[in-house]
Amino acid sequence: MSGKNANTQLTERIADFIDDPLGYVMFAFPWEDNATIQMVEMEPEYQERFGLKYGPDKWACEMLDQLGEEIKDRGFNGKDAVDSIRFSTASGHGIGKSTMVAWLIMFILDTRPLSMGVVTANTGDQLRTKTWSALAQWHHLAITSHLWEYSNSRGNMSLSRRGSFKTTWRCDGLTARAENAEAFQGLHCANSTAFYIFDEASGIDDAIWDARIGGATDGEPMSFDFGNPTRKSGYFFENCVGEHKHRHIVRQVDSRDVKITNPVYLEQLRQDWGEESDLFKVKVRGIFPSVGSVQFMSNELVSDAMRDSRWTPADKNDPVLIGVDIARFGDNDTVLFTRIGMDCRTVPFRRFNRLDLEQVVDKIIELVNDLRLMGKEVSGLFLDGGGLGAGPVDRLKRLGYNPIDVNFGKNATDTRYRRWGDEMYGHLRDAMQRLSLPHNLDLKKELTQREYNVGTDGKIILESKADLRSRGLQSPDISDALALTFAKKVAYGHKSSFNMGVKSVLSEYDPYSEKYINQ
Repeated sequence: MSGKNANTQLTERIADFIDDPLGYVMFAFPWEDNATIQMVEMEPEYQERFGLKYGPDKWACEMLDQLGEEIKDRGFNGKDAVDSIRFSTASGHGIGKSTMVAWLIMFILDTRPLSMGVVTANTGDQLRTKTWSALAQWHHLAITSHLWEYSNSRGNMSLSRRGSFKTTWRCDGLTARAENAEAFQGLHCANSTAFYIFDEASGIDDAIWDARIGGATDGEPMSFDFGNPTRKSGYFFENCVGEHKHRHIVRQVDSRDVKITNPVYLEQLRQDWGEESDLFKVKVRGIFPSVGSVQFMSNELVSDAMRDSRWTPADKNDPVLIGVDIARFGDNDTVLFTRIGMDCRTVPFRRFNRLDLEQVVDKIIELVNDLRLMGKEVSGLFLDGGGLGAGPVDRLKRLGYNPIDVNFGKNATDTRYRRWGDEMYGHLRDAMQRLSLPHNLDLKKELTQREYNVGTDGKIILESKADLRSRGLQSPDISDALALTFAKKVAYGHKSSFNMGVKSVLSEYDPYSEKYINQ
């Protein structure tokens, strides 16, 4: 089709699908001719219905048909506001959520003149490289692609109608940072459809959810939320299984029921993790976990360690360990954390911002001297030696302080973990039931915000710092310094470990021994 007349005919034909999303998807894309999208052989009922072999997976067909029924039930007349259509879909990995998001965006925009939408995801990378990238693929293939202008540039992720309606008939991709919440407000379309789509919804800040509420007050509002059910708190949890469930159309999709996933690999995960494990529930079955979330450390575990009743002053013979996390970015902090046996309160941690490397060394030596004035000799000094930490490590060695150089990315010696950093946090968690932590909100956040995964080799892998930052969470400077004190066993004694190489070893310190864990 070409020219104004052809576009008019196409627009009128597309309008026939205003309450038939699945019919739109089967019409708008070249299922018969393009091998790149022929991934799924549809169920027989859908093959017979459309006369086509390939198309969406069963869960997607069912969801699109259900959306069509909800549209028909409301019968929006273009003037009188109707009740919002709200879908909340919890699923395992690999079911094709980003593709569904692309279809929904294009269905609404193509069938509803002057509709306006906002799409976001838990991270900027997820939004740009997966969600919005999938839209690019399907927009390029659509029969209506020439009517729309697609952009994926930084600061302008959009799909807008070409011509004079560019600013009033469009969908925008916005990052889900809490400070960006105002951009989600006021999306009103009294004569059309305002819609919101949240991808990886479990990780989206509450401020964003709060902001979108005002966009559902007129017209034919819709919202679609997708995600792995990682947390038993927040809006996504409440909408799927909590107190707001009755207001949402809730769907749960098991990765094993989807044709594009690898059944052999998923069965291996079931054997390795267990059908009822929280990881398998979240990552494959699309079910919320039994505990708070796929957190490496639970809120309860950390809160108990901060209770006043937990604190018992350290014994005079308990080993003194110092962990030093050195800042790599301007907004991050250098933290010196002192642990005496299981006591992390007697000596408060010290936090500094924007120290140069010489100043870091000075602060470490100052802490060692302060401990000596308390009659405490340091048994182990652990520094994150990666990146900027190499300089202080070398300087302290030359001064005779015998620091232990720790590389978070090095392979773990404990076979449960992938990397040394994962192992340190694991040993910290193992000791948490006997540990006495200071009352500090930042430390609590850092210890409980970290999620984890299990690799194909069965080893535990903690969420990276980059992923934490992309979720808008703070850098784990304090918790890294604490975890460093669990890096390895060290020898300790009454004499200084830093007395120019002279040591008096009384015994091997084992932080996971019966003495500290099982009393």
